[in-house]
Amino acid sequence: MLKMNDKTLVERQINTINKVGIKNITIVTGYKAEMINYPNIKYYHNKLFNKTNMIESLMCAVDEFDQDLIITYGDLIYTEYALNKLITIKNEVGVCVDSEWKNYWMYRYGKIETDLETLTINNDAIVELGAPVLSSKNIFNRYVGIIKISKKIIPEILSIYRIKREKNEKWIKSSQPFLKGYMTDLLNEMILNGIALTPVAINKQWLEIDTEKDYENILRDYDNRKLSKYFLGDIN
Repeated sequence: MLKMNDKTLVERQINTINKVGIKNITIVTGYKAEMINYPNIKYYHNKLFNKTNMIESLMCAVDEFDQDLIITYGDLIYTEYALNKLITIKNEVGVCVDSEWKNYWMYRYGKIETDLETLTINNDAIVELGAPVLSSKNIFNRYVGIIKISKKIIPEILSIYRIKREKNEKWIKSSQPFLKGYMTDLLNEMILNGIALTPVAINKQWLEIDTEKDYENILRDYDNRKLSKYFLGDIN
């Protein structure tokens, strides 16, 4: 709900999604759900938001999984270009990545060796992602948090989820308890079950706001006209 030039991040996402022709938008709420109220949006509430994580929030909206899906984190700003590139891929699963992320990290943190996680691509497919690491060596792409899943593959993904739920298994990649799984955990389990994840490069087409410092830095670089060094979109 942070504002940039009088628009919240959520409002910016809604506007961008509408501009690429998508009108069926669903938001899964958690903390302070009553503050998120935009017209022509479907809402689902994760009542256990303080005890669960991303995968459980996603599954709150399972009734909407009857068509191709775009899944996006709520703390992002991204461009129409990024969404259009993702939408047009013909593969069953597309995952947005950034191969120029180190440039963004230098402006974001003043260093590269922080908040790192693995992402490995072989033969134009993501073969592993989501493990926290201390070194950026051999990390050539960054997972963004925007995903496309075709309707055709959804039953297989739900089967993976339900089998793990029945067994109450920890997630393999993060070792998190079942209810605390990250989206990267689900993506990694998809890989292990033979589902191909296609990387979709959206270099300099996204911003992430995890902390107060992220927010302050973006506003700073917008004011001093340095934002274009790592983001090609518009926050006007």
